[in-house]
Amino acid sequence: MKYIELTIHTTSEASEIVSDVIWEYTDLGVAVSDFNDVLALQRDSTVFWDYMDDELSAPRGDVLVKCFFLPGEAEGKIAAVMREIRARRELSAGAIDFGTLEETKREIDGDDWIDIWKKHFRPIHIGRIVVVPEWISYSKKGDEEIVSLDSSMAFGTGEHETTRMCLELLQEYVGEGDVVLDVGCGSGILGISAAKLGAKRCYLSDLDPVAVKSATHNALKSGVSEKVAVFEANLLDGSDFKADLILANITAEVLALLSPAIPDALNVGGTLILSGIIAERLGFVKETYAAQGLRLLRERNMGEWYALVYRR
Repeated sequence: MKYIELTIHTTSEASEIVSDVIWEYTDLGVAVSDFNDVLALQRDSTVFWDYMDDELSAPRGDVLVKCFFLPGEAEGKIAAVMREIRARRELSAGAIDFGTLEETKREIDGDDWIDIWKKHFRPIHIGRIVVVPEWISYSKKGDEEIVSLDSSMAFGTGEHETTRMCLELLQEYVGEGDVVLDVGCGSGILGISAAKLGAKRCYLSDLDPVAVKSATHNALKSGVSEKVAVFEANLLDGSDFKADLILANITAEVLALLSPAIPDALNVGGTLILSGIIAERLGFVKETYAAQGLRLLRERNMGEWYALVYRR
């Protein structure tokens, strides 16, 4: 479907006013791109950043407010939006800097990105595991195990280095009949793979309800829903079961926060696989888990990302 995208150049202090005006004329969405929001997140002690693209930290002048209209009504509504915004600027009598209020318009295909994105996805082979987008038909070969994913819903497709390392290590350490816990499961790719490789029971947890829905869906599509239980929780708060293998592909800061609870959920002799760790945080994670009495078995890296294997 076609849409008309309007972009208005304004300032941080006026962006909320501009957005409020736009919402009076469309219900198709408004997006604000403000460099100051990035700065605020960087300063927020409750938000954990392991990695941020340097371009996001580059100062920008204008704040961009984007919105969308149906083609047949775009011209009239855009004209009304701009009249209302300029009227608000006049009413402020210079007390609020509205910036240039430069406007640009373009026609976009609102749904085409989904099909374009899907064309670039192909089955990913990682050892015995083959990660297959659910819209692609694929027949297993030999001892392959197919993990079917709706990759549009949550993070974790096997393309990222952290996921790939976890999948490779999982195939070395998972045992027939193991109980497995996948912490911060995202798409569920790790826990589902463990079930496909012979684990008896796999518990997947995530704080994001979208991830919980995605992992539940993917477990069903992969044919392991009877072995997989997905919970919206932080390391299965309140559960007293013990896992033989725990997987956590998150970030260094979150891994550190979870470090006191993880040994309690891991059987003696059990294995812990951690990933999502950049080089600058590697020493920090090692110190944190050494303090929990866990023994480091292996260290791996792909590019700037690291994975660690521990034994209790």
